[in-house]
Amino acid sequence: MHPDKTPTAGARTTRGHRTATRRRLLAAALVIPLALGGAAAGGGDDSSDGKIELSIFWWGAEKRAELTEKALDLYHSKHPNVTFKKTWQANQGYFDKLATLTAGGNAPDIFQIDDNYIAEYAGRNVTLDFTPYAGDGRLDLSKFPPGLRDYGKVDGKLAGVAFGENTQGLVFDKTLLDKNKLPAPTTGMTWDDFITWAENVSKVAKVPGTQDPSAVYQAFWVWLRQQGKDLYQGKELGFTEQDVTAWFELWKGARARGATPTPDVIHEGNATDISKQLVVTGKAGTSWVWANQMPELKKNTESDLNVIAYPGDQKAQWARASMYFSVFSGSPQKDAAVDVVNFLANDKEAGLILGTERGLPSNLDIRKAVEESTTDPAMKQTIAFQTELGKTFGPAPAVPLKGHSKVRSELVRIAEEVQFARQTPAQGAAAFVAAAKAAIGQG
Repeated sequence: MHPDKTPTAGARTTRGHRTATRRRLLAAALVIPLALGGAAAGGGDDSSDGKIELSIFWWGAEKRAELTEKALDLYHSKHPNVTFKKTWQANQGYFDKLATLTAGGNAPDIFQIDDNYIAEYAGRNVTLDFTPYAGDGRLDLSKFPPGLRDYGKVDGKLAGVAFGENTQGLVFDKTLLDKNKLPAPTTGMTWDDFITWAENVSKVAKVPGTQDPSAVYQAFWVWLRQQGKDLYQGKELGFTEQDVTAWFELWKGARARGATPTPDVIHEGNATDISKQLVVTGKAGTSWVWANQMPELKKNTESDLNVIAYPGDQKAQWARASMYFSVFSGSPQKDAAVDVVNFLANDKEAGLILGTERGLPSNLDIRKAVEESTTDPAMKQTIAFQTELGKTFGPAPAVPLKGHSKVRSELVRIAEEVQFARQTPAQGAAAFVAAAKAAIGQG
């Protein structure tokens, strides 16, 4: 499940005006098609009067669009010669559109990207290498945590600047537990202890204690790191069939003990829509998500929610980039585009505008300012959780390989085969390893 891909009704393109209202955003989403393709090589060239137009493309809902536009308007107020061709759309279809634009040499100057595709775009030299800019100070990463400074490197090149920190979070229904006088789960529980805890919740509260995370790639990834393995190792998978079999067996046992819902309900929780997470639909006591989803989860339930680390050694978790901004390597406006990325990442006023829309701000000074200014209790809780957990973060893994998105979807598909008992754990493991190797091109 991806943390930052909230769907919206459509797409919108706008130019140099001040912050749009919600009504204008919706109207534009209905009637104006994406227009990036008309700006060859990502925007207008420098003109004789020094004016620059930069195209920028991102996915997200209306709120992200409004905040991003405000931050870009702020940049324009400080650099009147720079204007923006701003385009956004829902996540669905975003990467199809980006692929079409880049294939035609019309990539936006600045574009949002994530773990699923950054290795692919860097491998095709679509993304500008930020390394020289970080080296001479035009791109300031000094206030980023070490893991986030390097997260975005592909084959030694810095292909993206992390725009938001995230980590894995186990969200539980505190209201349900308090009502039934049950203890809360705690960070540091073993996986077996957690399953025992969930089994007891099921018995006492008559609600399954936990969503079955055998299809949740971030849970599998953390568990692998606790075994001294990883999701990827170099250009290959970092795990074996035996590892996957053990993971599937762990949750087959949990299902047999009644710690999880039935497979049909587990399937509901495997949906990417945050509103269908079982912890908010009341069909399980916990859900396995990304920590920055806490505020969105809270909007969908009256229950009091809390968040802890995944079971096992918490050092297996890491400071993950929720997403990145990259610059098109073919842009005629590279330096100006990098300056905008630097501004969005490091300007305090811009940071307060953007808040936590893309995750916790990567710049730690801005993160502190956002934490002090936010009035959202769920967001305060998330920031406090991640700040505390950050003290024990292990080293970040390399950016996922090309084909990672397919690996994730294959895990869901095959884990569900095992959940519905259409395959044994060993059969599912063999099928998943074969599918994952094919996805990343491992011979």
